[in-house]
Amino acid sequence: MIAQAAGLALLAALSPTALLVAAVYLGSARPRLIGLFYLTGAVVMSLVMGVIILVALRSSGLSVPADRTPRYGVRLGLGIVLLAAGAFVAVRKPRPPDPTNKRPGLVSRMVANPAPLSAFVVGLLVFAPGVTFLAALQVIATANASLDLTVVAVVVVVLINVLLVWLPIVFHLVAPRATERRLVAFNGWLRAHASRLLLAVLVVAGGIMVVNGVYGLVTAR
Repeated sequence: MIAQAAGLALLAALSPTALLVAAVYLGSARPRLIGLFYLTGAVVMSLVMGVIILVALRSSGLSVPADRTPRYGVRLGLGIVLLAAGAFVAVRKPRPPDPTNKRPGLVSRMVANPAPLSAFVVGLLVFAPGVTFLAALQVIATANASLDLTVVAVVVVVLINVLLVWLPIVFHLVAPRATERRLVAFNGWLRAHASRLLLAVLVVAGGIMVVNGVYGLVTAR
């Protein structure tokens, strides 16, 4: 259960936006303070939404062994949604930039002026839960596991989900200048391959959920 949830959380963590923001904050005048507030916002959003989603799914009774069919039906449904999102990403055409619209978005404006409070808010906004994160929590919520194991699984998923925030901060503490250079280079690669990366994440996560859901429904008969 933990291994499958962790794998889905790792896919959810592959966010070019999260790494871009981390790179900007770690290159600011107060990198450690700003980065810490950004990390705090990311953890708070991931943890709070994780608990809310977990409680909502657990209250539906999907973790009860007798509810095997609806449990795997939910997993199959999530997998189909992820694959459909992947198909949309694959066929959509990139929107050409509008030269008349020069006003940046809310997150871009907040990131452009690094401050502790705004970094915390950006962490909340950037880490609003996506479908892949929901899929990871669904695996935990529908497993017939003890409370202790469930808590450990949620903590593992949250830590992995914010991996591209705390890992750069740790590297920055050890080697600040080298980390900044590598973050810029890696972020450039991520931005150049963002669509392909997103497509791969959706297809892999969707495939895992569909296979797991179909297997559970077939073996339940």
